[in-house]
Amino acid sequence: MIHQTWLNRPTIKKVTCVHTNAEKYVVNRVLTEGKTYDVKNETEEFYFIVDNTGQVGGFYKEYFKEAN
Repeated sequence: MIHQTWLNRPTIKKVTCVHTNAEKYVVNRVLTEGKTYDVKNETEEFYFIVDNTGQVGGFYKEYFKEAN
């Protein structure tokens, strides 16, 4: 049930959205190209970030690059 507390957990790192050209899903409604997001959790394939809706969502890593 860790996903219920992700929003209040410390940020692991920051990532910047590089594109919203999704093949299967519509992500341009919750992500903005060029915007930096807080990563709350990470798996091999996904970043779980606080998106534009203010909620934590899981997105493929291909949409992001790590911010410096």
